[in-house]
Amino acid sequence: MSPTLVSSDLGIRRLLVAAGQAPSVYNTQPWRFRVVPGRHVELLADPARRLRVADPRGRSMTVSCGAALFNLRLSVRQVGLRPVVWLLPDPEQNPQLMAAVRIAEGRPPTERNRELYELIPVRRTNREPYSDRPVPPSVLGELRIAASREGANLVPLDEDGVAEMLDYVALAEDELTHDHDYQAELAAWTMPGARFDGVPAYVHGPRPARDPGPVRDFGRHEYDARFEQHPQLVVLTTPGDRPLDWLRAGQALQRVLLTATRHGLSTSFLNQPLDLRDMRGRRDPYHRRGHAQMIIRIGYGPYVPGSPRRPASELEMTDA
Repeated sequence: MSPTLVSSDLGIRRLLVAAGQAPSVYNTQPWRFRVVPGRHVELLADPARRLRVADPRGRSMTVSCGAALFNLRLSVRQVGLRPVVWLLPDPEQNPQLMAAVRIAEGRPPTERNRELYELIPVRRTNREPYSDRPVPPSVLGELRIAASREGANLVPLDEDGVAEMLDYVALAEDELTHDHDYQAELAAWTMPGARFDGVPAYVHGPRPARDPGPVRDFGRHEYDARFEQHPQLVVLTTPGDRPLDWLRAGQALQRVLLTATRHGLSTSFLNQPLDLRDMRGRRDPYHRRGHAQMIIRIGYGPYVPGSPRRPASELEMTDA
C-alpha cells in the first residue's frame, strides 16, 4: 500500500473527499471508511443512514455505497496506483463491510480516468427543466458502454417506453403519497431546515406544469415550470438482484453519471416504482433486460448547485 496515499492525513482526506461526493438516495451519504495501515481501505455501510421504510432490503443504500466505491477507485487511479477490490469480503460476519480495497503499484492514469476524476465535484442531480435537444445516439452508446464496463446494462427507452414508465412513476407516487411512514421518512431528508445534509430546498427544482411530470416531486415546490416535451429516460439494470449486483450497479451508475457529465448532460432520478417494489415485494417496473436498479432522466439542463456533503473527518472510522 502506498504510504503517501494512505499514511498521511492529506492522502486519506483526498480519498475520502472524492468518495464522499458520490450520489446517494436522498443524499443520505450512507457510507463510512476504515483505513487499515499497510493493508487496505474498507468501505462500510452506515446503517444509521439507511431508509428504514423506503429501503427495507438495503438495496438503495448498497447502490449508493457502490457509487462511492467507484469514486474511491478513480482517486486511487489518479495517482498512478491500482485498486484491488474485494466486494462483500465477509458477508456473514460483517454484512456492513461493502468492500475492501488494497492499493497496489499501477500505471499512470489514462486521459479518460483523469477526466472522470476531475468531474467528480462537477456532477450534480439536476431537477430543473431540460431542453428538448435529443441526446445523440453516439453519446447514448458511450453511456451504455460505461455501464457494461461495470457489469450492468443501460437500457434507453423509446417514446412509448418513456410514456409507460412515466405512468408507472405517477402510479407509484400516488400510492406512496398515502403511505404516512414513507412520507415522514421522505420529509426527514427533504424538508427545509430538517438537517444539514439530505436534499435541501435549493435543489428541489420546480413542480411540473403537466402530469405525469419527468421529475421527483418532494411536495414543497415554490412554483410551476414547463419541462421538456419529450423526456429521455434510461434504466440501469443488472443480471441479478442481490447485494453483489447492487454494489456493481452503484459503480456502473457513477461511471455513467460522470460520463454523462463529460458530455454536458444533466441527470435526475425517478425511483418511486423501485421504492414501491422494495417496500411491497412487487415485480420490477418495465425494463428490457435484467433487474431495474435505477431509472434515470437525462438531457441538457441548466447549471444547478450541489447538495451538501459530510465532512471527511466524519467519514473515517477509528478504532477506540
